[in-house]
Amino acid sequence: MLDLIVPAWAAQSEAGADAAASASRQAEQALAAIRALIDGGDFRDAAARIERSLSLPGLSPKLRRAIAFERERMRRIRLDFSLDREQAQAKLRTQIPDLRGEEFAAWDRAGLLEHQVIDGDKRYFQRAPSNLFRLSDEALKRRRADAKPLSVGPMERLNPHHAEVRDAALERGYGAPRRVRITHSLTVAADAVPAGQRLRAWLPYPRAIAHQQEAIDFLASVPAQHRIAPESASQRTVYLEQVAHAGRPTRFEVRYELTVYGQYRAIDPDNVIAAPVDDETRPHLGERLPHEAHTEALRKFSREVVGDETRPYYIAKKLYAAVDRIPWAGAREYSTISNISDYALHAGHADCGQQTLLLMALLRLNGIPARWQSGWVFGDDGYTNMHDWAWMYLAPYGWVPVDVTTGRFDSADPQLADFYFGGLDAYRVAYNDDYGREFVPAKTHERSETVDSQRGEVEWEGGNLYFDQWDYDYQAQVLPATK
Repeated sequence: MLDLIVPAWAAQSEAGADAAASASRQAEQALAAIRALIDGGDFRDAAARIERSLSLPGLSPKLRRAIAFERERMRRIRLDFSLDREQAQAKLRTQIPDLRGEEFAAWDRAGLLEHQVIDGDKRYFQRAPSNLFRLSDEALKRRRADAKPLSVGPMERLNPHHAEVRDAALERGYGAPRRVRITHSLTVAADAVPAGQRLRAWLPYPRAIAHQQEAIDFLASVPAQHRIAPESASQRTVYLEQVAHAGRPTRFEVRYELTVYGQYRAIDPDNVIAAPVDDETRPHLGERLPHEAHTEALRKFSREVVGDETRPYYIAKKLYAAVDRIPWAGAREYSTISNISDYALHAGHADCGQQTLLLMALLRLNGIPARWQSGWVFGDDGYTNMHDWAWMYLAPYGWVPVDVTTGRFDSADPQLADFYFGGLDAYRVAYNDDYGREFVPAKTHERSETVDSQRGEVEWEGGNLYFDQWDYDYQAQVLPATK
């Protein structure tokens, strides 16, 4: 047998590749350990570990950015969890003036006041006092009689528009259109960056989706020069630039119109079959780390909910009902959460995006393709709010919408009761057909919102500007119907 002679350059190349792979594994392990420390509230050790990890040899630019971002994540968590015990009680007393200490302690022990212990210091989420009234009937009864009612969107209660969509869509799957004019602005605080520096801003912009949102007409922007991302961008934006001036805020604005259609599909549960695994569905099955991880806790929850059911429609319906039972509450910033579906599973409450990611993870775990959609909802009276929902693939019907946060209505008509399990109203604009995707043009620095894209983003050469450095405004005007 002839001996195989390996050239020196080849051996060196293999050794270099092995070293690079080893360095990458070491960095990834360090990143996982840092995230675990932060999630556990051990910020001091996490900070020290970040410093050591950034000095690892052979650290790739991608991993360097990811490790460095964990330092920023801790800063953002501190902004969200800004209240000590006395401050949380004081905030609650604005709505329960005669709050008793033992009441606060009981609600705290029950996990109804979201908090995190950071380096031994118990800190409360800034929205925990207001969230309490959505999580506890007892607290709601103690709320002062003249307090502002808890907000409810116009489509969160069954109303004639749902029947209008259902009736119009039964013939062709969509209908009951609304023409809407959007004005969206982002205003950077005065002196947030040095005068003369160029600010780069991205504001969400819809893409045309057949039979869902069409006839998009761009009207104007401030500044006038702008760049609209291509239709292929799943998180589409309008890109704008301006120079900052001393002592005054910098405002970016876009205006446009579009026509939105309601959706409804009448589905025969017994006709639904297993989804095919092909180019259309494959990207929307299985795990998508980190926010749709099929953890053991998720698998256990799925087994408990699904039981021995094997029919896809009924599996989806069971999962939908289970996630719908999670109470809605105001959310901490998504960029501070290392696994959003797991957070929604354990926090005792969740907002729309958190519920949606949990439902998507469960559907995908059970072989039902699911994909993200999000944007803004609006009303005839000027109401607006950010909102997230999903689409699931039920063969042979194809992709159908599912809004688990709005959930099931109390109605004797089963089609209206389950309207959002296969239907959407015409009072929402979709800006994102996926989450966590690159902008066009790409952002240089980390995003304020690493998952969704609804408020906007802004940066300068010195870094990203976070939400505490700018404000936004979103207005939606429903235009008169035209014949």
